Amino acid sequence: MKVHVDYDRCEGHGMCVVQAAEAFSLTDDGDLNYLFEGHDVPAGMEGAVHAAIDACPVVALSEAP
Repeated sequence: MKVHVDYDRCEGHGMCVVQAAEAFSLTDDGDLNYLFEGHDVPAGMEGAVHAAIDACPVVALSEAP
């Protein structure tokens, strides 16, 4: 699975980081870093990443087609 991140929509709430800190982080300025940009989510992390997608209050994350 791949994740699409709408960086323009992201407001830096950090709910994705709470759900999947192995995949997402926030910079000191509140900007989102997605560690697997352009790559498949590693095996075993899909559940946490799906939880992060579901937790985003501004729908900045989605599963890529």
